[in-house]
Amino acid sequence: MKAVTLRNLPPELVRIIHRKATEKRASVNKAVISLLEESVGVRGKKKNKPLHHDLDALAGAWTKKEAAAFDRALARQRAIEPDIWK
Repeated sequence: MKAVTLRNLPPELVRIIHRKATEKRASVNKAVISLLEESVGVRGKKKNKPLHHDLDALAGAWTKKEAAAFDRALARQRAIEPDIWK
């Protein structure tokens, strides 16, 4: 793999890189690679894992009518059938 030299990094960026390296208990080099992969949407060795594993992008996307319909469907699913739980 080819080496890349970065010069004149802004101090705030250097602090962020060092903080990420410390958080991940990784080298600065690995932290920089990880940050670059995240920023361009590449996962490196973890290609099969999704970049995002949550539903944050969907938060607030429903209308009030859709949310109410969802809540009604959940209420039906959460109903306890007393005959089964004797």
